[in-house]
Parts: sequence; C-alpha cells; structure tokens
Amino acid sequence: MDKKEKALFAVNALKKEYPDSICSLVAQDPFQLLVATRLSAQCTDARVNLVTPALFAEFGTPQTMAAAPVERVEALIRSCGFYHTKARDLIAMAQMLVAEHDGRVPDTIEALTALPGVGRKTANLICGDIYGTPGVVVADTHLIRITNLLGLVRTKDPYKVELALREILPADESNDFCHRCVLHGRAVCIARRPQCAACCLQSVCDSAG
Repeated sequence: MDKKEKALFAVNALKKEYPDSICSLVAQDPFQLLVATRLSAQCTDARVNLVTPALFAEFGTPQTMAAAPVERVEALIRSCGFYHTKARDLIAMAQMLVAEHDGRVPDTIEALTALPGVGRKTANLICGDIYGTPGVVVADTHLIRITNLLGLVRTKDPYKVELALREILPADESNDFCHRCVLHGRAVCIARRPQCAACCLQSVCDSAG
C-alpha cells in the first residue's frame, strides 16, 4: 500500500468514525473564526471558546475591533496566554481588514497571511471552512503526530507536513481529514496512552502497538 492508498484508507476510516467533521472553535462568521483561530495559538480550543463570547460581545466585527483599546482586548483574552501579542495582532488585523478589504475576510492564502498574526494554518482553515477551498490545516499537534505515526509524513515541521499531505490527500477531503485527525487524537490516538486496540487505523499504522 503506497502513501496515497494509505491516505485514502485513513480518510474513509475516519469519516466513518467521525461523520461530523467540524472545527472545534465556535464562531458565527469568517471574522470571528479568524479571531478565534489566532487566539488558539498555544491555547486549547476549549479555553478559546470560553473567552470569545465576551470578546465578541464588545468587538465582534472588524470595525469594532479596529477601534478597540488594546488594554480592553488584553483583559478579555488574558487567559488565552500571550495576550499582549495576540491583542495587538487582533487590532492590527482588524484595521487592515477595514482599510484594505472593506471589512471582509479575504479568501486566498496570500491575502490572509499578509494580515498581522495570520499564518498558514489559520489561512488554510479560513479558506477551507469558510470558502470551500481545499487545504491542509496543520493547526494541531494531533494531526502532525497521527500522520507521522501512520507513515504518511516523516517530519514535524508544519509547513512540510502541509506540503506532503497536499500531495497524497484527495483535495475534496483534506480539510475534513484534518479536523477528524484532531477528534481522533483526542478520543483514541492519545499522545501518552494511545488506544491502538480500538483504533480504526490500526491495520495501516506503522506504529500500532
């Protein structure tokens, strides 16, 4: 079984196991998802989801975020960690959206990564989940770990993982596959205590057992 065949097996097995492949971050529109994804850097999605309701109640649009006092944003997102940098990025990002994109979240990797604080993982997530563009969201350590364990990739570098998976994943399944890997990593392929006997990928995993 070559890597493309193994990738297809994994796609189908995870689809059966987790039919609802949804992003863990709660957001009502593209801007809110962009903000939540920025906040999720080195922070759990669960923590971000606790923080964003109050944040979005005050600064839920590019226009309101662009005019927000940095001290107030810092206070609202403090528990997400690195709140000084994240607050500055959120405000600068919103200002750029208003000034250069009429307040609309752009739909290309290039335009998104030009925004302050936005990297490829965030850009891929927005393009895939919002605009339906095939992408590989290397947004979580679960994805990197599981694809290495399976033998689909041999690197921990997020950008190299993205490029490698783009070559072997069916384009129309790539976004959902990434979300499902996160779900699988939390439920079964747990880093410190993997449940290999209960894993739907055991038969194709290089590291099973």
